[in-house]
Amino acid sequence: MKRDQAYYDEMITRLTRAARHQMKAFDYPDEAIPDEFVQSDQGRGIPAPPLEKAIPEGSVTIALPPIDQIELGTMPLVDVLKRRRSRRAFNRDPLTLEELAFLCWSVAGVQRIGPKNVWTQRTSPSGGGRHPFETYLVIERVEGTEPGIYRYSGMRHELVLVKPGGGFVANLAETAVQTFVKDSAVVFIWAVVPYRHEWRYLFTGAKPVAMDMGHYCENLYVAAESIGAGTCALASYRQEIVDELLGVDGTDEFTMYVAPVGKIDTP
Repeated sequence: MKRDQAYYDEMITRLTRAARHQMKAFDYPDEAIPDEFVQSDQGRGIPAPPLEKAIPEGSVTIALPPIDQIELGTMPLVDVLKRRRSRRAFNRDPLTLEELAFLCWSVAGVQRIGPKNVWTQRTSPSGGGRHPFETYLVIERVEGTEPGIYRYSGMRHELVLVKPGGGFVANLAETAVQTFVKDSAVVFIWAVVPYRHEWRYLFTGAKPVAMDMGHYCENLYVAAESIGAGTCALASYRQEIVDELLGVDGTDEFTMYVAPVGKIDTP
């Protein structure tokens, strides 16, 4: 059946309204809702889900330089903010393992673990300390580190090998339709684990999870700039392809944000 322009205009209006609604603070409907629909799993006494994914037995891990031994990020904050840009041109210089450790810690480093493992305090803020993200790294050029896909464990300040091998950055460049991605030394990819937030906040998470994701990425922008590197985050990519690349199921864990990082030429 042929659709007229009025039909398409109405559909666009409805979709726009739905998208805008996700940006608002959640309000419960006026009508009474049975308690079983508004009581969280936390309220029911169900133990909290893990604060980060477990490291499978036998995994290859790389211990990162401790943050108190890293002499990076000393540029005055005012200078970092003056320099900060979305960087789409990277040179071929590799990152050092120390630089990568600094970036990972700046984004998701754990500073304190709450009682009963219910929350963490990290370098990036998160509603209720739930931090519902896993940080994946597609490594192409990091000194002393083989190319591959890794996951950052903020609890242990380690890299966990997910998939060995090169060529993954080129794959990402194709799926993201952003040619500059291919020149990055490492690509940060954040996947969300929704239940980590839902356990406490039920179905109200769209806005706070998006806000928390912004906190993570802005920390990466600032930390990268302070060490002569840069990033330009991407929200446009092929969801199914990137989820498959990371080995996540696309439902209980799925990609939310992609941020290529590389060294930059500065005057």
